[in-house]
Amino acid sequence: MNVWLAASTVLLTALVLPLSVLVRAPHFDALVALELASTVVVVVLLLLSEGFHRSIYSALPMTLAALSLVGGLVLVQLVRRS
Repeated sequence: MNVWLAASTVLLTALVLPLSVLVRAPHFDALVALELASTVVVVVLLLLSEGFHRSIYSALPMTLAALSLVGGLVLVQLVRRS
């Protein structure tokens, strides 16, 4: 196990708190927790691509980062309407 894989494991365990907030919090707090969790997942996937020495694996986290931003904006619009 190299340092990249160890760092990704530590960050995966750090996802417990934002996911618990996501389940129990009001809408806007849950949105912040969702954005934090998606950012951490992007970093974990990038660390895994470095840990396995596969540069092609970095395409997925970059796509997830862009979609997460757009998804968060759409969710804000939907929550604001209701």
